[in-house]
Amino acid sequence: MNRTLLQGLLLIIAFAKSYTSQAQFSSHDPLVTNDSIAQQKWVDSVYSSLNHREKVGQLFMVDLFSNKGKAHVAAVRKLVEEQKIGGIIFSKGGPLQQAHLTNELQGKSKVPMLIAMDAEWGLSMRLDSTYAFPWNMTLGATPGTRSSYDVGRRIGRHCKRLGVHINFAPDVDINTNPDNPIIGNRSFGEDMYNVTEKSQAFMKGMQSTGTLACAKHFPGHGDTDQDSHKTLPTVDFSAERIDSVELYPYRKLFKEGMASVMVAHLNIPSLEPRRGYPTSISEKVVTDLLKNRMGFKGLIFTDALNMKGASNFSEPGEIDLQAFKAGNDVLLISENVPKSIDKIIAAWIKGDITDERIEHSVKKILKAKYASGLHNYRPISSFNLIADLNTESDEVVYERAISEAITVLRNQDSILLFFVRFEKIKFRFSGILARTNF
Repeated sequence: MNRTLLQGLLLIIAFAKSYTSQAQFSSHDPLVTNDSIAQQKWVDSVYSSLNHREKVGQLFMVDLFSNKGKAHVAAVRKLVEEQKIGGIIFSKGGPLQQAHLTNELQGKSKVPMLIAMDAEWGLSMRLDSTYAFPWNMTLGATPGTRSSYDVGRRIGRHCKRLGVHINFAPDVDINTNPDNPIIGNRSFGEDMYNVTEKSQAFMKGMQSTGTLACAKHFPGHGDTDQDSHKTLPTVDFSAERIDSVELYPYRKLFKEGMASVMVAHLNIPSLEPRRGYPTSISEKVVTDLLKNRMGFKGLIFTDALNMKGASNFSEPGEIDLQAFKAGNDVLLISENVPKSIDKIIAAWIKGDITDERIEHSVKKILKAKYASGLHNYRPISSFNLIADLNTESDEVVYERAISEAITVLRNQDSILLFFVRFEKIKFRFSGILARTNF
């Protein structure tokens, strides 16, 4: 064999190995567990035991406030018992009340429910008597990623203790618009590389505890000047700019095993040409971009469907149907669950939605339930609960993060090259730094 031919064969082999490696990597499923055979057996068994309405019910996650009255709780209880919903997102209240309600409602559910919270900087974002960790922008100002990992891990432990399986965090929006009314200090900052490093560490810390993380708000809510809770914000960037900046953190996080993604209600003409059509119900964004081009195989949540960015677009029930058709797996905080289930079932019977499409999302949800330990569900113990959610370990992680985040906005002529001790916290001022994300 001559040398030229040999070199050519080696190049072909190298390319094939590279292609195979990439293909295997892009097909990685973050919801598959180490005991995947047992997981699949459980998923298939549960799925086959459900009727049409019970399967569609798995797609819905409703909100519950543990500090609201009996009528509110009774309405959610009715959805659990009659509509067979797949999950609950808890909001304001207290940990003991939430634990009690979780135990009660799980006991009434045919299939154990996924429990979620929006706890970006800890359970204290929603609950009294719980610990508040530094917000993302503070973590973004720290050197390295240790504090981001540690905070993510502590929050994950708190979620696990309270029976919460999914935390809708981290926020990976890149805060490039100072007039943004809703993201701001929920972001790790304005630099996409720093945002990516810190959110990756946070995710790994949280998922190391068995709590599933969720990257949001896809494809990027950082450069808007409107709040999608109140209206439909417009992101007027080219597809090339969004691909190179806003989507950068998602690509990295997907490679590292991000379990889920939340799709925002945004108007992005370069990605969805229909005027005023929200990204959350756009097949071009959810299926073509997120699932097909980016290869994401984890759980896909809509942002809350009662937000004005979505609810202004169509009547209750119709928006849920369009969101599911677009490729979302979990329909979050529907305005009318029974009506929405009816519409999806009608579309399924009509043939507008295939058996395969229903099976795809429901089995993905069941995989997430198995990965969260719900195949072996145990009620939450209220013994020592408050103390377990407020520990000395939390204090250590908090103080370290705060001390590392202290930032000198200006240090002319490098005159601050020393250490100062103040109230047990060590602050280090070094170099000529001009970080503005404090």
